[in-house]
Amino acid sequence: MTETGLPDADIRLDGCVAIVTGGTRGIGADIARELLAAGAEVAVCGRSAPETLPQAGGRSARFWPCDVRKHEEVAGFVETVGREYGRIDILVNNAGGSPAVDAATVSPRFHEAILALNLTAPIHLSQAVAPWMRKGAEAGSIVNIASVSATRPSPGTAVYGAAKAGLLGLTRSLAAEWGPDIRVNAIVVGLVETGGEAQPYGTEAARSAIAASLPARRMGRPEDIAKGVLFLCSPMARYISGATLEIHGGGEKPLFLDQVERLGAD
Repeated sequence: MTETGLPDADIRLDGCVAIVTGGTRGIGADIARELLAAGAEVAVCGRSAPETLPQAGGRSARFWPCDVRKHEEVAGFVETVGREYGRIDILVNNAGGSPAVDAATVSPRFHEAILALNLTAPIHLSQAVAPWMRKGAEAGSIVNIASVSATRPSPGTAVYGAAKAGLLGLTRSLAAEWGPDIRVNAIVVGLVETGGEAQPYGTEAARSAIAASLPARRMGRPEDIAKGVLFLCSPMARYISGATLEIHGGGEKPLFLDQVERLGAD
């Protein structure tokens, strides 16, 4: 038994091969470590090689250079991983993001790049891994990392939010089209404190205020997302496909409630 009280077989991925895009840092690195710890071989990719690679259980992820916005590079990367290991069982479409911009004035080229990274890339990667997954004895697993920006207004990152909403639609459609050979699920990621120097959400005081507003009374951590990915890829989730798992600590409080409370107290 594991420390969770679950049988080892329920969460082990021994013999499986996983691809994690954007798996060299942040949430992606934690996902790679979680899958390594469960016994999987993990391939990560990025536009440039990192100084260090995710490690767990005495093993390390392997890195391949790949700009996931370019379908030719995606096809070559996936084919190389498949030939190297002889199989691909898991794909985590984690690479994504967007800086804040004014949607009215930013260039069309910027919008196209954001769509390519957050929506088109997962489509191309899913297409590339599908033939490999269909060869397996067990159903393959694709996990798309989406965002709360897909489920509520996303001012400043409007096209990012639209792309992530499209990713949720893609998840449901591919699950219906590719079952039973491939399971496709998504995770809606809430407000996550990634650590390190590049902290999102402003100052420490701002992050503390955000944390206090969430039902969980803390912001998410990369390992929270990683454990959700492990669950969806594991034998525990054999009957789960086309689903969206929300990992957001209970969700954000609607803004109008703050106004009601403030005005009602006056």
